[in-house]
Amino acid sequence: MKTPLIALALFAATAATVALLPAGPGIAGRPPEDPAQILLPPLDPLTQEQPLVEVVFVLDTTGSMGGLIQAAKEKIWSIASTLASAQPVPQIRLGLVAYRDRGDAYVTRVVDLSADLDAIHAALMDFEAQGGGDGPESVNQALHEAVQQITWSEDPRAYQVVFLVGDAPPHLDYPNDVPYAETLALARERGIRVNAIQCGQEAVTSEHWERIAQLGDGQYLRVDQAGSAVAVASPYDRRLAELAAELDATRLYYGSAEEQALKERQQAASEKRQAEASLASRARRAGFNAREAGKASFLGDKELVEDVISGRVELSAIAPTLLPAPLQAMAPQAQQAAITEKAERRQALSQEIQALSAQRDAYLKQELAGRGGLRYEGESPVY
Repeated sequence: MKTPLIALALFAATAATVALLPAGPGIAGRPPEDPAQILLPPLDPLTQEQPLVEVVFVLDTTGSMGGLIQAAKEKIWSIASTLASAQPVPQIRLGLVAYRDRGDAYVTRVVDLSADLDAIHAALMDFEAQGGGDGPESVNQALHEAVQQITWSEDPRAYQVVFLVGDAPPHLDYPNDVPYAETLALARERGIRVNAIQCGQEAVTSEHWERIAQLGDGQYLRVDQAGSAVAVASPYDRRLAELAAELDATRLYYGSAEEQALKERQQAASEKRQAEASLASRARRAGFNAREAGKASFLGDKELVEDVISGRVELSAIAPTLLPAPLQAMAPQAQQAAITEKAERRQALSQEIQALSAQRDAYLKQELAGRGGLRYEGESPVY
């Protein structure tokens, strides 16, 4: 059941988070519901599976969008946390479609839906604002690929949504281009909602973005590119970033040598990206990963500690050669003790992160309230 409340609450919270909405004038669109009121279908009575939320961002990456792209890099973990506030706790998958125009370094780049938000963050960090310059961009192609090339779930209970974010209208003169009206009709048939966030005030863009939102059964928002955003650090950010790294170190993966090598490469890439991110971004990542909704992203598959402690896998059933290298030479009792120690450490870290994240949220709300805040129609601050 894809209720309007879900759509509006996620739209408002996610749009605000991506765009770093400035206080004061320059924001157009329907006032949002309280994001804390996000409601999703209940757990499946037969399988007890969590409801699924799938979000794809279709992002203009031409030169004029540099500020917004940087904001998205900083705020992706806030977006994830907003989605995670839904009840019951959902499974979350994010995807990206970056677009420019024909003649640029690329027309589109598609990053498929994934529960691995570290991978999505890494892909987003690679995007740079370049190209464009002639006005219209390849919006038609980007929207079509978001609907047709992304691997959307076939679960009829899933909440599926696209956020188009850009500042220039679509090219309407390209041959072999699928008009966005056709794409949006297909999206409606499949239950995929399409929202439009306009950066800037160009009238021709407004006309198309409003029509896209209407045809996509979504919402329209305009953010003034000249608006100023407030960046607030908290005294909890550094400790939360440190705790995030300690939490990462509790993961142990098993499987073939090739599978473990792949995990090592992925973890190394994630560590590199996190080193490049701000303390605030790393603090938000810590808060998300310590929540129930962040478990799938944080752990991935074949994570030994979770699988053994949860009872999904018997440690004795795993061949020694498939265990992480540090455990292979241990006696079975020592292996079990090491796994138990990791699990207890993970639980303690998660509890500390959740407590500090709550203090961070309270601190930032107080700070922003004192400055007038980053607010949308008097709703909760965005940080």
